[in-house]
Amino acid sequence: MASSNILLPEEQFQCSICLEVLTDPITTPCGHNFCQACISGYWKSTEQCRCPMCKETFDKKPKLKINTTLREVVNHFKGIQVRDRDESPALKALKSCMECLTSFCETHLQPHQIAPALKRHKLINPVKNLEDRMCKKHKKPLELFCRTEQMCVCQVCTVTDHKGHHTVPLKKEFGEKKAELGRTKNQMQQMIQKCLQKVKEIKHSAELSNRDAEREREESEQVFTTLVRSMQRSQAEVSKMIGEKQKATMRQAESLIKELEQEITELQRRCSELDQLSHTKDHLHLLQSSPSLCPPTSTKDWPDVSITQNESKWNVQKDISQLDKKVRRALSELEEKLNNVLEKSKGQVLKSSPNQEESQVEQVESRVKSKSCILRTSQVESQAF
Repeated sequence: MASSNILLPEEQFQCSICLEVLTDPITTPCGHNFCQACISGYWKSTEQCRCPMCKETFDKKPKLKINTTLREVVNHFKGIQVRDRDESPALKALKSCMECLTSFCETHLQPHQIAPALKRHKLINPVKNLEDRMCKKHKKPLELFCRTEQMCVCQVCTVTDHKGHHTVPLKKEFGEKKAELGRTKNQMQQMIQKCLQKVKEIKHSAELSNRDAEREREESEQVFTTLVRSMQRSQAEVSKMIGEKQKATMRQAESLIKELEQEITELQRRCSELDQLSHTKDHLHLLQSSPSLCPPTSTKDWPDVSITQNESKWNVQKDISQLDKKVRRALSELEEKLNNVLEKSKGQVLKSSPNQEESQVEQVESRVKSKSCILRTSQVESQAF
């Protein structure tokens, strides 16, 4: 009787000449199988009659007779190949046999429902890749799950490699795994909802932060603009005051120079008269002019006269220098406070969520850098005074 559960690979039924499944197989005296047409054609093309496989030479050309037993086996194998096509959409498979490792349509399933030997085969709903459902070692269906090794096993495995292990039916493990997957899925969905809510909160916080940063930037610029304008007005007033004092000093100098020039002219005139008298020989004229020989009396004590110096010069410079130091110190303290705010904000971001750190820190840094930039600008402008 031809076996209904042939599990030999296709290579066992191939002709080594045409590499196809044997057709009218014959067996040579050396024991190799070929298609009748293939071996006949091969021997006609060669001078010697020898086996294409083992190269054994025959003195006489053997009589070629079809191996009927092998032919039946091959035909049965071909029938299994045809039945394998039942998995295609054109012939919908009804059941898959775990013994034959084949899926059958309704017509080809009938032998499994009639033949006593085939009735013992385990039939399941049609599936693909039946070989993957068999134990590679024992060639038995994978019907159990080993919880110790976390793998599917067959009945033979439970008394050999997995003896003493905790095994359960696949159906039971399937139910528990499916329930576990459901719980895991629910947890993930909850995590997704929490993450989505957190994204919404972060976006809202970022939007508020941007608004606050813009408002603070505008207020800071307004304050420093007012401060710079005030300093510019003070600079203009100080410059004007210094200019007026300088003009007064110049007027005083011009007046003194004019007065001195007049006195010099008078002295030069009298000096000329004295020079003329010193050369006269007229006794009467010299004596009559003697009153003019008296030393002239100066209208002012010129050695004590000097230009009024700008006494407030050094006081103004000192005051401005002190003011500059105070402004620099105040700006430095303000920048230090802003840096402290930045460090504190970084710490809060790290505590809240590592994933939010980069974006929120960048926002805080942007705000602090903006203010620091304004502070540095103000410091530079203050140096001009």
